[in-house]
Amino acid sequence: MEKIIQGNIVDIADRNIYFGELHLAGSRITAVKKLSEGINTAAPYITPGFIDAHVHIESSMLVPSAFARLAVVHGTTGTISDPHEIANVCGIEGVEYMIENGRSVPFKFHFGAPSCVPATSFETAGASIDAEGVRRLLQRDDIYYLSEMMNFPGVLHGDDEVMQKIAAARQLDKPVDGHAPGLRGADAAAYIAAGISTDHECFTPEEAREKLQHGMKILIREGSAARNFEALIGLLHEYPDHMMFCSDDKHPDSLVAGHINQLCARAVAHEVDVFNVLKAACLNPVLHYKMDVGWLREGDSADFILLGDLEHFDVRETWVNGEMVARNGKSLIPHIQAGTINRFSCEPRTVADFRIPADRSPQPAIEALEGQLITHAIPLKTEDLVVKEEAFHSNPKKDLLKLCVINRYSPAPAALCFIKNFGLKKGAIASSVAHDSHNIIAVGADDESLCEAVNLVIAEKGGISCVGPDQSAVLPLPVAGLMSTDDGYEVAASYTKIDAMAKSLGSTLVAPFMTLSFMALLVIPELKLSDKGLFNGTSFQFES
Repeated sequence: MEKIIQGNIVDIADRNIYFGELHLAGSRITAVKKLSEGINTAAPYITPGFIDAHVHIESSMLVPSAFARLAVVHGTTGTISDPHEIANVCGIEGVEYMIENGRSVPFKFHFGAPSCVPATSFETAGASIDAEGVRRLLQRDDIYYLSEMMNFPGVLHGDDEVMQKIAAARQLDKPVDGHAPGLRGADAAAYIAAGISTDHECFTPEEAREKLQHGMKILIREGSAARNFEALIGLLHEYPDHMMFCSDDKHPDSLVAGHINQLCARAVAHEVDVFNVLKAACLNPVLHYKMDVGWLREGDSADFILLGDLEHFDVRETWVNGEMVARNGKSLIPHIQAGTINRFSCEPRTVADFRIPADRSPQPAIEALEGQLITHAIPLKTEDLVVKEEAFHSNPKKDLLKLCVINRYSPAPAALCFIKNFGLKKGAIASSVAHDSHNIIAVGADDESLCEAVNLVIAEKGGISCVGPDQSAVLPLPVAGLMSTDDGYEVAASYTKIDAMAKSLGSTLVAPFMTLSFMALLVIPELKLSDKGLFNGTSFQFES
C-alpha cells in the first residue's frame, strides 16, 4: 500500500526547499513530487534523518536496540558505530553481538572493525584482534569502515600490524577513521597521508583547520564528557563539505534529552547556514561512509524526519525503511529483551589493597579537565596529602583524591595514584566502564569507601557504583560490564539518580562517571592510570 507524506522538502544537495510529497512503497521512496514553489508555512519540514558520525553505543550503557529506541525520538536514523569498547572485553564475539542486536530494530547501525584491540600494550584487556582478524571483519558486508586508529605513533613509525590493518581497509575501499588529539605539522600530514580520513579529537580550531587543509574530514564532537562544539563550529562556515557531527560517548540521561538535533539548533543559533548544518548532520556521513541510508531521492530507502522548523529542530516524526518509528516525542520501537555476553574474573578486595606506603615520594597527580579528555600532570609533595599509619591518604580539603584501577580479567595488585578536580568531599564512585580495556576504575575520599564501591561493581560483574556515608547504589551492567539489558528510559532514570548521588558527595563535574571512565585512556595525553601503573601519554611510558 502506497503512503504519501506531504511537507516542505529540504533538498540539501541542491540547497532548495519546496512544498511537495514523498510517495512510499514498502521501504522505498518511489517518487518525490514538487507541488509548488516556496514553502507552505502550515506544513512540517521533511529532511533526511540525522546521523551520529562517530559513537560508541556502549557508552550509553544501552545495547544497540535500546539505544535506537531513544535516539529515533530526536530524529536520528543511523550511526557510524565503533564497537571498540565491547571488542576490548569480548573480541570479535562482542562485535558480532552488537551487529546482531542492532538488527532487531528498524535503525541504521553501521559498525566498524575495531583497529586497536587492545588499545595499547601498557594495560590488560580481555581480548585481542590482530591484523588478520581485522581483515576478516572488513571483508564482511555489515562492516563499513576501519574504526579510529588511535595508535598514531604506530602509523608514524610504520608499525607492521598497524599498516596491515590500514592496507586491508584501503584494498577493500572502506574508510579509515582517525584519532590523533593535538597532532600537528609534519606528523599530522604523515598520519593523513597514510590513509586516515577523519578525526573527532580536535580540540582547537587551529588543529582542525590544519587537518582540514590536508584533506581530512573533521567531526565536531559534543558528548557527555568531551565537548568541542564551541571551539570548532565556526569552521563549518568554511568547510561545509568536510565536517560532520558526532557524540562519541553519550550517557543515557543525555541521550534522553537530545542528540544530533541539539547540535543543529545550536549551529543555526551560531548563524551557520542551515544547508551547511544539514550537510554535516544528514548528508556528509552518508556519502563518506557509503551508508545504507536514504536522503530523499527517488529509489532511496525511506529514511527521513518531519521537523516543526529549521531553527529549533523539534522532531515530529521519524521514519526508517518506510516505517514510522517515533512521533511527537514518543518512541514507537518497543523494548527488546537482549541476551548477555561478558568476561569478568575478579575477587572482592580488602581495604589494605588500596594502601599507598608513605616511604617514597608521591608520583605526579592527574589533573582532570572539565569537558576534555586530555589531562595535566601536576607535581605532588608529601605535605599535599594526608599521612597516617605510614600511608598516603586522600586529602579532600585540597581536592586530591585517590584513584585506582583494578584488573578485572585476572588477579593483580591495584594500581593507585592521586587525582585533582573530582571534588568529592566524602565517599567514592567506581565503574567497570574504563576506556579502553574496561578494567575497574574508582576514585574516592577514603580507602574504605573506595573498597566498598569497587566491591559493589565486582559483585555485579560490572556496573557503576556510588558509596556515601549513609547509603550506596549500583547500576548493574551485565553486558560486558558496559551495558544494561533494561529498557533505555529505565536505565536513564537509574543513571540520573546515581549521578545525582555522586554530585551530592561534592563532585563538581558535569558527568563524573563519564570523566572517570576516561582517566584510564592512555592514548590521550598527558597522564592516565592503567591497571599496570601511572602512564605518561606524551612520552608513552610509565612514570617511574
